[in-house]
Amino acid sequence: MLEGFEDRYADVNGTRLHYVIGGEGEPLVLMDGFPLTWHGLHKIMTPLATHFRVIAVDYRGQGESDKPEGGYDKKNMAKDVYELVRGLCHEQVNIAGGDIGAMVAYGFAANYPQATKRLALWEGTPFSQIFQDFAKPFPRPGDLNLWIYPLSQVEGLPAKLLAGRFRHVIDWSAEHLALHPERISEESRAIYAQAYDTPEALTAGFGVFHTFHQDVADNDSYPRWRCPPWLSPIRAPTSCGQ
Repeated sequence: MLEGFEDRYADVNGTRLHYVIGGEGEPLVLMDGFPLTWHGLHKIMTPLATHFRVIAVDYRGQGESDKPEGGYDKKNMAKDVYELVRGLCHEQVNIAGGDIGAMVAYGFAANYPQATKRLALWEGTPFSQIFQDFAKPFPRPGDLNLWIYPLSQVEGLPAKLLAGRFRHVIDWSAEHLALHPERISEESRAIYAQAYDTPEALTAGFGVFHTFHQDVADNDSYPRWRCPPWLSPIRAPTSCGQ
């Protein structure tokens, strides 16, 4: 465990979330994505804790949080986080997320604007039809290969194919998706591989992708936000918990 932080658990919205908390200041909720856990945030948590009360969350199905059969639409996962922060007696929080964590953070801000002070997203945006058109099932050699998305729509298959073999996915993701794969330590790779290696963890991990059609419908129902001119999408310089 990081110095100055502690593990905690909370029963919220019919499930149990694991989170790591530490620091002083305004509350800042952090979430990373697949195939990571809260550990993917460990290098930024300590410096952030000098300014914020950092709450790094394993969202539903991730890491040490429970892995129920359903509830993986991002609107419901945002409700998990909302009940967590209200249970910590915070009326308003800063919230930031990457990848799946970005989608949950956006869902939080869209559904609980009164509880959202600031929102930051990286390596992920709210899903829309534009993304569905972008995630082509037959990429050309050398193009970005988003094989996880179609596989997630085949009920039960990810667990049958990948249980006990998930280290291959971690290494492939590092080599093909990270800008600096050499910065992803053996320790981190082992942590992520262990976190997703069981059939239960894989079913939950791919469950967050299985709901994307519902996520698109939910996102389309939210009021449109006008981003300030200085704000533009960026790709983070690191990924896979570097």
